[in-house]
Amino acid sequence: MTDTSSTRPADSEAPAPRQSRLLRLMRFLPLIAPVLLWAVPCWLLLYAGQHWPLPVTSAGTALFALGLVGMPLAMVRGHGRRQQDRAAIVGDTLLGSSWILFTWSVLLGVLLRLALAVAGVGEGQDRARIVTWAVLGTTAVLLAWGYAEARRVPRVRRLDVQLPRLGAGLDGLRVALITDTHYGPLDRARWSARVCETVNTLEADVVCHTGDIADGTAERRRTQATPLGTVRATRARVYVTGNHEYYSEAQGWVDLMDELGWEPLRNRHLLLERGGDTLVVAGVDDVTAESSGLAGHRAHLAGALDGADPDLPVLLLAHQPKFVDRAAAAGVDLQLSGHTHGGQIWPFHHLVRLDQPALAGLSRHGARTLLYTSRGTGFWGPPFRVFAPSEITLLVLRSPHPPTSA
Repeated sequence: MTDTSSTRPADSEAPAPRQSRLLRLMRFLPLIAPVLLWAVPCWLLLYAGQHWPLPVTSAGTALFALGLVGMPLAMVRGHGRRQQDRAAIVGDTLLGSSWILFTWSVLLGVLLRLALAVAGVGEGQDRARIVTWAVLGTTAVLLAWGYAEARRVPRVRRLDVQLPRLGAGLDGLRVALITDTHYGPLDRARWSARVCETVNTLEADVVCHTGDIADGTAERRRTQATPLGTVRATRARVYVTGNHEYYSEAQGWVDLMDELGWEPLRNRHLLLERGGDTLVVAGVDDVTAESSGLAGHRAHLAGALDGADPDLPVLLLAHQPKFVDRAAAAGVDLQLSGHTHGGQIWPFHHLVRLDQPALAGLSRHGARTLLYTSRGTGFWGPPFRVFAPSEITLLVLRSPHPPTSA
């Protein structure tokens, strides 16, 4: 890492006031966001030129007020110290519903009204009523579709990935990736078993789980996670922690995955040999590990690669895509990550991109390093996926050197 503080003092100091103001503003976001999510649709659908009868306006306002008060209360009871699953389900569902309603209230409230005005359709109140019913209809369709998308077994996404340093003996190595299963308040034990059955049909050499197994402790979510023990791989099943493990006693998850027959790659690697060639399969703890206070937990790439031949190709498991900067600096060939969920509920992906260098799919970073970011196998919180389908991924590693015929 290059220290530029002495060579560019002006550049390093100038953004500080703006950054501090932004940080102060972000502190109020948990208070501002719920108000916006419920107040904006309430105003657009009930008051902006609508002139509904008083009983309709009163009842609608009461419903929005109930959502505004009930959502944060349910979220606190569901995800705070008490961790009441029923409250979490209510709070998460209200959060996802309000986000979709807010998004389409704004979009249709502006674009559809403008289109109707340009087309000369109706008067002010007529246009407002058309927008209201369009918003409510769109929201209902997206909620039903998004729920079905979140609860279904993910489709398998297959792709070939060529690694220039991969030896011919490893050509065709099959790597299955699941991530962000997020077992949680909604019991998904049957879903978990079906996901594992799907993974087993892929006949993978290596199966990877790149973290965020669950929301809750290993003891609390054991039933949902137990099917992971049925996953089959011809060579290895490997796992790294995600940030959500560090909200829920991460060491318990490491121990449970070890018990289920997975190899926790906590800043270490293993060697996979085939056909006279070798692949380094390494893993690091999530980047939030060190701040968790758990002894020995941190993201330590040098430790993960310690003792590995630098001339060998490296497959790295790291939960968050933003770790790729360190991976590229170390010459890693392929990093597998999750964390983003592909945004999960459009257009949330715009906010994800503020924090992560990639949203989904294969991307190149630096001269050598490829990053594959999965959209995730499960869902976090709100039980909806809108324009961000879940996935089970099968990556077939390809060598530029075709295997010689016997």
